[in-house]
Amino acid sequence: MKQALFVWGGWDGHEPKQTTDIFAPLVAQAGYQVEVRDTLDAYLDEARMAGYDLIVQCWTMGTITREQLAGLQKAVRNGAGFAGWHGGAGDSFRNECDYQFMVGGQWVAHPGGVIDYSVTITNKTDPITAGLKDFRMHSEQYYMQVDPSNEVLATTTFTGEVAPWIAGTVMPVAWKRRWGAGKVFYASVGHVAKDFDVPEARELVRRGLLWASR
Repeated sequence: MKQALFVWGGWDGHEPKQTTDIFAPLVAQAGYQVEVRDTLDAYLDEARMAGYDLIVQCWTMGTITREQLAGLQKAVRNGAGFAGWHGGAGDSFRNECDYQFMVGGQWVAHPGGVIDYSVTITNKTDPITAGLKDFRMHSEQYYMQVDPSNEVLATTTFTGEVAPWIAGTVMPVAWKRRWGAGKVFYASVGHVAKDFDVPEARELVRRGLLWASR
């Protein structure tokens, strides 16, 4: 049986436990044995980390020790998948550039706060997005610094209503990439748990988690 680790914590505003509680059962339903931890010390157990096929993180801001980050990145380099959503993976450990290098991006702004915006599926043949339709969100529209080596799956376009100088900017919403032997998936949707009431957002992340697995 495949093994998955979910790690949640950090800023409560992103509802890390509540959003984790949505996806941990979905991964379990896919046939995984799921372990859920609320401490970054989970990354320190080298033997256990080597056995995980999938590591899912929902930890916004906060800090991570050098040893914790090294444990996480070693597992991913050796083939474990890493995946997450919104600030739980795309705004974690703001001072850790090496972590951001692994994820492929970092949040920098959400102009206007919670607004209405559209997500466009740009890769319609990838197994993560095949059959998914474009969808609308009422949430934070993430403006990010992103790695050009990412394989982008979905995007959003900023209108410029709040920040006119970014009008027309097309920003990745979901991507996949490699880190050593491991696969990485990230989606910027999911500010709070109710955002995943949008079926396409929930399915996008569910598929991305399973794709990232070893």
